[in-house]
Amino acid sequence: MLVDSHCHLDRLDLSLYGGSLDAALDAARARGVGHFLCIGVSAENAATVKALAGRYPDVGCSVGIHPLDLKPDEGTDLEWLIQEVAHPQVVAIGETGLDYHYEPQAAERQQASFRLHLEAARETEKPVVVHTREAREDTLRLLREAALPRAGVLHCFTEDWAMAKAALDLGFYISLSGIVTFRNAEALREVARQIPADRLLVETDAPYLAPIPYRGKPNLPQYVREVAEFIADLRGVDFDRFAQDTTDNFFRLFYPNGRPPRG
Repeated sequence: MLVDSHCHLDRLDLSLYGGSLDAALDAARARGVGHFLCIGVSAENAATVKALAGRYPDVGCSVGIHPLDLKPDEGTDLEWLIQEVAHPQVVAIGETGLDYHYEPQAAERQQASFRLHLEAARETEKPVVVHTREAREDTLRLLREAALPRAGVLHCFTEDWAMAKAALDLGFYISLSGIVTFRNAEALREVARQIPADRLLVETDAPYLAPIPYRGKPNLPQYVREVAEFIADLRGVDFDRFAQDTTDNFFRLFYPNGRPPRG
């Protein structure tokens, strides 16, 4: 069994499946994907991801505001985050974090929102899903300051081993996406070889960042198998063992009280 630990089911291109999310999920299940984490990115899509998680027993969700979804005239509401996390299908806070690649001018606003997400994670003891791009020092500084009782995951990791090691030292997991299969990603592949087996997750980030051989096409949860097969081969380990390890890691992080029933 595999887990797609980070996907945006409400944004998938379903043209291959006649517009049917059920069919897209069935295609992933047929390739061994047994669970999906549908990620919240804004206040507007929180209801949608919760509804999807309630509809499918093998789908969980998170709620949060992505740094690039912050509105200039609005801040993140701590009370709203804590209230949303109380929903039974919500297993994590985020996706939150810092992205200076697209909006370096919004660094202060992004940091304020990130701090509130981390505070919500601290108060609720839910893991946090972290997005970071070109903001290494500030991301690590804020994570250290937060001193979370339960850490979380740096998703779609693209940084170097030094940052990975720093995050691991803080108790975080590292999730790798289809980017690791890209031809220009040798530095990331070196990181993938070094992450401890008990701290590694796999994801698609669908509909974005489809792995080779689907690069340039809409990504789908079923392609998490390509990601997992590639990394298992890269690490020189048996695929079934790798799939089991990453699945166990996912449930240890997001479902500490036991795996949910599959219906």
